Order: sequence, then structure tokens, then C-alpha cells
Amino acid sequence: MKPVFTYYRWLVLLLVASFCLVPLWATVVGGFKSTGDLRTNALGLPRQWLVDNYISIVSTPRFWQMLWNSGVIAGFTVVLTLLVSSLAAYTLAHLRFAGRKWIASYLTLGLTFPFATAVLPVFIRVRDLGLLDTYWGVILPQVAFNLSFSIVLLRSFFAELPKELFEAAIMDGCSYPRIFLRITLPLSRPILATVGVLALVGSWNNFLLPLVTINDDAVYPWPLGIMQFQGQYSTDWGKVLAFVTLTMIPAITLYLMAQKQVIAGLTSGAVKG
Repeated sequence: MKPVFTYYRWLVLLLVASFCLVPLWATVVGGFKSTGDLRTNALGLPRQWLVDNYISIVSTPRFWQMLWNSGVIAGFTVVLTLLVSSLAAYTLAHLRFAGRKWIASYLTLGLTFPFATAVLPVFIRVRDLGLLDTYWGVILPQVAFNLSFSIVLLRSFFAELPKELFEAAIMDGCSYPRIFLRITLPLSRPILATVGVLALVGSWNNFLLPLVTINDDAVYPWPLGIMQFQGQYSTDWGKVLAFVTLTMIPAITLYLMAQKQVIAGLTSGAVKG
């Protein structure tokens, strides 16, 4: 009975994996095809491998400019998200004050609202602050929308840390900021990696917010670069898929490098409480 169960388990896992691998296969291989080949042979191997789709993209300075823009936006988004959310989560997890539970519930409620519902208010606020066509016009809203989820994850993890460590540190005369820097953060590397990777991938793939707040080509991040292959009457889908493939490589590489930390963070205190 056990071998039969194992067989069906592997079958289910392969079916689930195919839902992720088939689109990736179609995207990567589609970057080597012409538009006509894509229409008649979407999932198969190319009849003629067009390496020029990738070479023409990588060889343009604009590609590397968009890479720099995405890197700056994603980097500041990750740093600010980790900084603000870790401080807020530490405060909610270990300090007692009036309204603490209400604030935690309010942050949890924020997870139910998608970004699309706030596009117009965000645009108006970014415009009033004079941040249109700037990095900060994308970074600050991304950080704001990352905070609810990040604080909920970090607060649950911080609350599961051994209280004896904090009691001993307080008896030795450590202040709360020193406890945060010397004890909490070193013990929280898995959940910090989880929050950082999720913030990075979310920023890297964000299309709607840059589309609303950026009109200057010089500030375009990678998601907006797809529009350069769309003409008035036709779209070069081979180059679009090649471009999408190139944009996925950094995010997938970073996730694979931090995979153990991410899984450790999600399967420990992050799902408790």
C-alpha cells in the first residue's frame, strides 16, 4: 500500500509542478521564436532558434539602464521595509502599551485590500509630493503596502523567541534598542530573509505602480520595458518573451540562494500565534 501511495503522491507533485514549469518553459523557449512560430507552435521547440532576440536586448544600453532602475527601486524597498517593519514588529511583540492589540488587528486588516483599490489616492499623493517620475514615487508606496504583511510575519516570529533571553538581558542592564540589535535581529535571520525576498520579488515584478507614477523613459524599471516592443499595429512577442525571461533571472537566482532561509522563516514562528 505504501508504494502505491508514494506513486500517487509523486504524480500529484508533478502535476502541481507542471503548472509552474510549463509557463516558464513556454516563456524561455518562446524567446527564441518568431511571432509566426509562436502562433503555430506555442509550446514546442522553435523551428529556427532566433538567438538575436536575446542578443539584441542585452546589447542595448537601455536594457542596463532599466536594470539599474529596478535594482535601485528594489534595493531601497527591501531595506526600508525591513527597517520599519522590524522596529514596528519588535515594539508590538515585546512592549506593553495601550492600543497594542488594536494596532496589530488594524495591520492584519490591511492585508485584505489589494493595491489596485488605492491606485488613484496613491497617484494623487505622489503627485502632491512632487515625486512623479522619481524613484521615491515608486519606493515609498511599495514600502507602505509591504508593511502590513511584513509586520504580521515578524511580530509572530519575535513573539516566539525565548523570553528568558530578554529577561536576562534586562537584568544585565541592556536597553530595548540594544536587545533589538544584539539579540532579536541575530536570532531572526530566517524571517528577515523571508520578508526581504518577498519584498524584493514584489518590487521587481511590480507593473501597475510604476505605470501610474512614471512617464519618463529614463526612470523605467524592467516591467515597463516590455512596452518598447509593442507597436501601434503589432507586437514582437518573441522579444517580449525574451525580455520577460531576462527579467526573471535575477529574482529566481536570489530566491534559490535564499531558499533555505525563506523556508525556515515561513515554517517557524512566522505561522504561529
